Amino acid sequence: MAPGGGLDPSSSGLLRICTAGSVDDGKSTLIGRLLHDSQAIYEDQIRSVEAASKSRTAGPIDFSLFTDGLKAEREQGITIDVAYRYFATARRKFILADTPGHEQYTRNMATGASTAELAILLVDARHGVREQSRRHARIARLLGITHFVVAINKMDLVDFDRAVFDGIAAEFARILDGASAVTIPMSALMGDNVITRSQRTPWYEGVSLLEHLEAVDVDTDVTGKAFRFPVQMVLRPHHEFRGFAGQIQSGVIRAGDQVTVWPGGRSTAVSRIVSWEGDLPSAFAPMSVTLVLEDEIDISRGDMLVAGPVQVGQRFTADIVWMDERPLESTRVYLLKHTSRIVTAEVDRRLELNEIGPAAVRTSRPLIFDAYRENRATGSFVLIDPATNFTAGAGMIGAFEAEAAAAGHEGAAERLARLARRAGSDREAVDAVRVALEEILGK
Repeated sequence: MAPGGGLDPSSSGLLRICTAGSVDDGKSTLIGRLLHDSQAIYEDQIRSVEAASKSRTAGPIDFSLFTDGLKAEREQGITIDVAYRYFATARRKFILADTPGHEQYTRNMATGASTAELAILLVDARHGVREQSRRHARIARLLGITHFVVAINKMDLVDFDRAVFDGIAAEFARILDGASAVTIPMSALMGDNVITRSQRTPWYEGVSLLEHLEAVDVDTDVTGKAFRFPVQMVLRPHHEFRGFAGQIQSGVIRAGDQVTVWPGGRSTAVSRIVSWEGDLPSAFAPMSVTLVLEDEIDISRGDMLVAGPVQVGQRFTADIVWMDERPLESTRVYLLKHTSRIVTAEVDRRLELNEIGPAAVRTSRPLIFDAYRENRATGSFVLIDPATNFTAGAGMIGAFEAEAAAAGHEGAAERLARLARRAGSDREAVDAVRVALEEILGK
């Protein structure tokens, strides 16, 4: 991991960022300083924060107040919920999520990081790398983030000691091994190396935080991935038109391209791509369009049109972030929402609030999915408590688990349950269970 980074004048577009780190490392202050010094704050907001800062000890302007919007956050001086801020420079647009540092708000941190392309990991130079810093780094990697900025903050409190900076940078190099990471010494409170290079770090040869964010090249091209189109709605305004509306999650589609409809597995061609402006010759992620197919195929909400190889199954491994005060129980059945499809599911382990862990998931109907590392849209899901409709957990799919291997040592009851789950209808389930019972009883 090299300190600093080179500039790429061609860098442009939208960059989604999240902050992470231990409590009181200065995440909200850094974001406030970044917004203030890049002139992304309205004058009335500045006056409001200046007035609120008079009762605090952070100087004329408490920059953390630009992001800590909840009353409880302002009173306690901590970040509780995810705060999103939108700003732009002449070179790039940004969506920035300020996420909590407390372990009890891990679910909020995971929510903010789930859509980010780059994570800023803050470390207090006085305390070095703490356990919560390592935890947030692991969560960010788990959620698919591969670009990091290690912001070694409060360098002014250690007299901008290069040895302190080098020691923390070396430790993070081991934690983030394999990721693209840049380390920057800074003081969020004083503004050193936030917008421009600081004269108080003459030994630092890299760029400032904003310069790096404007220039960093992240891979956000979902058009280069395989085509995935979850059906949201079937449109039938009259008997001569039948289209399937939804948002392209990845890839490109052109009129005449062959697609396969899952879970049915039938193939056909796209005859029209319809949009609000009229028919299009092609469409790409993340456009919302209506596709008309050449053949009449039974398709409904929750089905998926795909091109290229895909995994279809009812068992897979996943990393789950649990967000409910009621623990995840292997004996309970949950609703699993994956793209536009909702099925019932069981998970083989117990997780407490804010806990993260690997698990095996078994669904009542087949899902069409990719590994999360390959496609975030089709590799993620949420678990819903059917009793309360509360979003209880979020998952990142790891790998397909072969049904045969999973059923290799199953008992009679497990076999009957599996056959019922795999059936396409209630009648098929009854017939499958009846045949299996005859086989079992005949042995």
